[in-house]
Amino acid sequence: NPSAKPFRTGRENRAVGWRRSLLVSHSANVLKNARAAATPSAEQEKHMRKATTSLLTILTATLFAAPAELRDGTVARLASLEKKFVGLAEAIPQEKYAWRPADGVRSVSEVLLHVTSANYRIPRTIGADVPGDVKTDGMEKSTMDKATITAMVKQSFAHISSAVAKLSDADIDKAVKLFGRDNTYGGAIIFMTEHLSEHLGQTIAYARVNGVVPPWNQ
Repeated sequence: NPSAKPFRTGRENRAVGWRRSLLVSHSANVLKNARAAATPSAEQEKHMRKATTSLLTILTATLFAAPAELRDGTVARLASLEKKFVGLAEAIPQEKYAWRPADGVRSVSEVLLHVTSANYRIPRTIGADVPGDVKTDGMEKSTMDKATITAMVKQSFAHISSAVAKLSDADIDKAVKLFGRDNTYGGAIIFMTEHLSEHLGQTIAYARVNGVVPPWNQ
């Protein structure tokens, strides 16, 4: 493209760098998980190919995403995650909120409150302070009331979504420490959706074991 800039700026190089690092990291995880399945069945291979294709599509889009695309895409993903978490919180009966798969593992209520707490704590890495009226310490065990927890989940998603939506294009490449390691605001918001996606899968499994069909599958 004759109109393209011959060289990237330092900021552009750093942005591409963290996206490449993310791609390499996730690709390594895909390969590790593939090797772990020594003799997958035909059905497992089918699902593995589908999952790998979907993952690489997402990662490729992330690799070349402009800051605005990454920010806006994350906001849209957070909206989808919120809908599913709230749907599960409402669908799981109150009497199952104390259920846990084993001793020492979070219960239904504790998973939902863990997500709620993280939605307040993790955005601190991108400059969004925890609201003064929110106490994250001990939140996971603060209540088992379904209505209260559902409302708390909604409020926490409003906070994390607002924090991401307020980022400027220049903010995306700002340096930050994430769990003691060098990262960027862009890397931090990707981590937010990864963390939520992990616990969404956990909550779906909890619901299914207890005979609850996720609302979006009904």
